[in-house]
Amino acid sequence: MNQLTKRLLLLMILIAGISAGVIYMTIDAETLRHLNVFQSWSLFAAILCIVVGMYFDGSRLMHLVWISGERITLLQAVQVVFSNYFLALLTPGAAGGAFAQVMFLRRAGVTTGKATVLVLVRTILSILFLLMCLPVVFYFDPGLFPWISSKALVAGSIAMIGGIAAGIWLFRTSWPKRFLVILTRKMKHRRRRKIFLLYAEMRGAVLLLSSSPGSMVRVFGESALSLLALYSIVPILIQGLGMPADWGQLLGRMVFLNLFLYFAPTPGGAGIAEGGFVLLFNEFLPAGTVGIVAVAWRILTEYLPFSIGLYYTVKVFGHDFLAKVK
Repeated sequence: MNQLTKRLLLLMILIAGISAGVIYMTIDAETLRHLNVFQSWSLFAAILCIVVGMYFDGSRLMHLVWISGERITLLQAVQVVFSNYFLALLTPGAAGGAFAQVMFLRRAGVTTGKATVLVLVRTILSILFLLMCLPVVFYFDPGLFPWISSKALVAGSIAMIGGIAAGIWLFRTSWPKRFLVILTRKMKHRRRRKIFLLYAEMRGAVLLLSSSPGSMVRVFGESALSLLALYSIVPILIQGLGMPADWGQLLGRMVFLNLFLYFAPTPGGAGIAEGGFVLLFNEFLPAGTVGIVAVAWRILTEYLPFSIGLYYTVKVFGHDFLAKVK
């Protein structure tokens, strides 16, 4: 059994176990009655949201590459996006996702240095959008942290955004490098080199973000449209069960959950995503259905793109591709 088969088998066992456990822990006598009223239109609408989300995700990457002075097609950009879903789900902390994106960008003709920076910028843009949404989310949804006042949460999130903005400005100066020179003076050469490589990537990402403000506004807008389209799957599924959906509150909770998942240590956030979904959305769903909707959400937004990414990766690089991922 080769490495690819072993990883896929372990992943399927993990996903099946988590999904079965979540459903088992949340079903009750009312589950079947509520599922019988499920409307099929919502499933088709959810798939349409996936198509829209992936389109804008690919479009923003294509425009990012153009800003860097290179050129790729929308199809090549979409392949990069799906490859990220594939290896992110196969590796702890989603570490393999960045590796896969760089490999596909290199194949599209982008140099390794630029590809690494572009992948980092793509991630930064998504996190920035989610962070910018946080003050609004906390203000209109005090139920997220009922033991902390909305004013404190909003003030804290605004301070975080301000700190990130200051950090971005600081990286355009020479001060971070001077600080690192002093801080790493007594470190071993190998570790010191890794730190400065990371600094170079971060600085390259910041310079790219600020190199073309007008174009970056467009890319940021595409990031927002992509994420909101994917997050819309949840209120659509809830409406499919015949329940009213407060889109603003539901999208806000999706913003909070997905921001948290960026830092989840498990492959693709497996287990943490389902558990967080149950905690955040149980009150919006009919009795006994939150686990099933959580699993449906993961299938549509993670496992379906994962399967497409698997197809593209094996087609382009062959079955031995995963042997390069540690």
